[in-house]
Amino acid sequence: MNHLQRYTPVRDIVYNSRSVTGMVPLLGDYESTLERDLMEILRFDPSVEHFTAQPITIGYFDQFGKLRTYTPDGLIQFKPTVSLTPQPVLYEVKYRADFRQDWRNLLRKFRAAKTYALDQGWRFEVFTEREIRTPYLDNAKFLWRYLEQSPSPDARRQILQVLWDLDETDPEMLLFALCRDAHNRARLIPTLWHLVAIGAIGCDLNVPLTMRSRLWPVEEC
Repeated sequence: MNHLQRYTPVRDIVYNSRSVTGMVPLLGDYESTLERDLMEILRFDPSVEHFTAQPITIGYFDQFGKLRTYTPDGLIQFKPTVSLTPQPVLYEVKYRADFRQDWRNLLRKFRAAKTYALDQGWRFEVFTEREIRTPYLDNAKFLWRYLEQSPSPDARRQILQVLWDLDETDPEMLLFALCRDAHNRARLIPTLWHLVAIGAIGCDLNVPLTMRSRLWPVEEC
């Protein structure tokens, strides 16, 4: 299946007062805060090419042999790389407590989804709060505000040049190496986080981001 093929939602999300519903900009609607948090991660992740909420409906038989339908929560399609075309991920978002409570019924749905995904050349995943509510989510939420900024070329070049000279450092030490004046250091902070957000500066976003996080240069100055 061509990973560039686009899908559209097969059903609309109904906004109501019984569940937490809303919309994440650029991605679409969600039906729980856990879905919203996953969509925030996808919105930030530069490897994601396209996301579709509730892209397909799958038929399956329940324990009584009755035909049922199941609509997974979403489909993630990734940008190809030079050496790899990542598999799209068909997925369901489910709180762990809900899965434990209803696992007998859910397993039939998930087996049908896994079979369908394999036929398409995809993989099927179930994401819970354990996979979603991680330091990466907190970092993505923090860095998103800096992602769309347009820093001055001089500030960008200055930060990258000093970082290349240092080879490896942390935000606090990098800012002190850039200038002694506290006011000028503060002016450079948005540009520094912008460069981290776009991947021009390397940082492990799977651990909490602080002023002592390890930084290294990626993009040439």
